[in-house]
Amino acid sequence: MRFLPVNTDALLVELDDLEQTLALFDTLQSRPIAGVTELVPAARTVLVIFQPGLVTRDALIAGIGARDTSGRVARDGKLIEIPVHYDGEDLNEVAQLLGITPDEVVRRHTGSTYSVAFTGFAPGFAYLSGGDPTLDVPRRKTPRTRIPAGAVALAGTFSGVYPQASPGGWQILGVTHTPMWDLARDTPALLQPGFRVRFVDAGAAAPSTEAAQPNAPANPSRDAAATPALEVVSPGLQAVFEDLGRAGQARQGVAASGAMDRGALRAANRLVGNAPGQAAIEIVYGGFQVRAHGPSVVAVTGARGDITLRNAAGATWTAQTYHAIALDDGDTLTLGQPSAGIRYYLAARGGFDVQPVLGSCSTDTLARVGPEPLAAGDRIGILPAGQGAIVGAPEIAPADLPEANADVVLDVVLGPRTDWCDPDAVALLSRQAWTVTPQSNRVGIRLNGESPLQRANHAELPSEGTRKGSIQVPASGQPVLFLADHPLTGGYPVIGSVAPWHLDRAAQIPIGARVRFNPISDFVPVDVPAEPVNPI
Repeated sequence: MRFLPVNTDALLVELDDLEQTLALFDTLQSRPIAGVTELVPAARTVLVIFQPGLVTRDALIAGIGARDTSGRVARDGKLIEIPVHYDGEDLNEVAQLLGITPDEVVRRHTGSTYSVAFTGFAPGFAYLSGGDPTLDVPRRKTPRTRIPAGAVALAGTFSGVYPQASPGGWQILGVTHTPMWDLARDTPALLQPGFRVRFVDAGAAAPSTEAAQPNAPANPSRDAAATPALEVVSPGLQAVFEDLGRAGQARQGVAASGAMDRGALRAANRLVGNAPGQAAIEIVYGGFQVRAHGPSVVAVTGARGDITLRNAAGATWTAQTYHAIALDDGDTLTLGQPSAGIRYYLAARGGFDVQPVLGSCSTDTLARVGPEPLAAGDRIGILPAGQGAIVGAPEIAPADLPEANADVVLDVVLGPRTDWCDPDAVALLSRQAWTVTPQSNRVGIRLNGESPLQRANHAELPSEGTRKGSIQVPASGQPVLFLADHPLTGGYPVIGSVAPWHLDRAAQIPIGARVRFNPISDFVPVDVPAEPVNPI
């Protein structure tokens, strides 16, 4: 057992194989450790997320190190049969790699019972183990930009089914019509850890490549008359509902998502008297305009920019961020292009009338879970203010909001895969300025540097849990900084992670700004202590 640093509130436990990983995950679930908030098992690792105020890293390492991982976890859960049309794009290539016929590939794939080892990558995506051991093929050298929903594929000894159309590098054997992810079910993910899976040859009928698309619910407030309410005149580049996220859904392959700038979300809610985690509207790069139907009190926080108000008679005036703003019936509020930061947060006293999905009103743009992004014509109902809700005094906006064409310094905790990078990579990571590219979004910031980071280990890294703030190093050597809608697991090495206190700052970095990373720790893996102290 080896412990690798991830961040100040997370560590990665590395084990010898999948059996040990499942055994550790099982014992941590059956006998939880106080202060541990989330566990993300993967092929050979368990990502442990914890509250530093409740358990120290040393005590956590001692407690986990004392757990027995020698036993085998029983895999006798519910059996799910999945019919497959075996006419996938890679079936012939897989057969050539294995030196057998395509029919033999199908026979071996349908001839064994798999079990769900862990979930990740996307909601409803299950990593299936225990099939025919000869079905061992590498990922594609060049991932496809789009794999159809329902694609049944192989990578290494794992099998899996893509729940939605997405990029991917697994070898496609065929397609199933059976939806892996369906929000109409009580438990949306069809496959849960411990379930057993058997694939069945459904014949050669041509499937629809759009089968099994996830059904993201429509915004329940759309076109619904409500008083008071805000009507969206223009959504700008992107406007989505966000709260503090949906933690605790890793079992279904769902990451937390939530507001990119959590401090700005909390401030907006304080100003209008809401609970800190109430859903607000996250608006990127301005251009957003709403019209009030009935009186309301709102607040705008986050990015620094102009707020223009116009009443029904046509008179205009300006308002400030980090102040409560009273709107009368017919007033129009417009958010201009930010001069610093990129994300505004608009909260309304009482909160917005939007239905949660899996316990949260957040829109996860990668997983496509949660309310739809707002569109022109949407009418957003405003709920009555709760008893004791008091509008807050004006607050001071952050003074260090990132600006375009400026340097933004982010503290970094090294790990968990720093040693997979060239020895000079850490020095280059901190010495070189990295420019934010236009390909950045809620999933992550794509960075470009004059000299790419070089890897020392070019082996294929088994998928493992990732965190918001992780700095992944893909084959190109140009790092990607994961943000709120990052995938739950990833297969590229993470050289370090942005410290929690700088995650809100990272969320506000504009395109064209330069990022400089400041490592605040050394990369120090820890082996299992010989004599654990105070085991938990």
